[in-house]
Amino acid sequence: MQRRLLLCGFSATALSACGFKIRGGATFNFNSLLVSSATSPPGVTALQLLRTLINNGQLSVIIDPGQKAKTQAHLEVLGEARERVVVGISSAGQVREFQLRSRLRFRVRSTAGQDLIADSEIVQQRDISYSESAALSKEAEEARLYQDMQNDIVQQVLRQLAAIKLP
Repeated sequence: MQRRLLLCGFSATALSACGFKIRGGATFNFNSLLVSSATSPPGVTALQLLRTLINNGQLSVIIDPGQKAKTQAHLEVLGEARERVVVGISSAGQVREFQLRSRLRFRVRSTAGQDLIADSEIVQQRDISYSESAALSKEAEEARLYQDMQNDIVQQVLRQLAAIKLP
């Protein structure tokens, strides 16, 4: 018992000494953000990004372009896409492996029109095996992988927004 306690205490000390710290929520250098999407209706990643920004609680998120003058920055989602590409087939010509891709293009501008983040694209990809005998479970796995990629993209956009320094 003492050995476990000693080991736990040593581990905690080692982690704190190396600078380990759990990443907190994103903090932004601006108070208000206009969010718009070039596609109508916005895609699922754009909607998740909007929900995440609203739930963050640090920003006043505005979606009405008429109120652009009240904001400090404008996040424009220029497009998003999901792709499913065959990367492996069997000798019988049946699909054995897919590569799933999720893309989000965006830019951030100040209210004066200055690019804070130039036109950027974030791409996530995952490989998935495929079997016709397990088509239903593979469909569910594909949905989970797309959700995972979507979460990663949203987190990457948030980190880029947090790095913006307003002029």
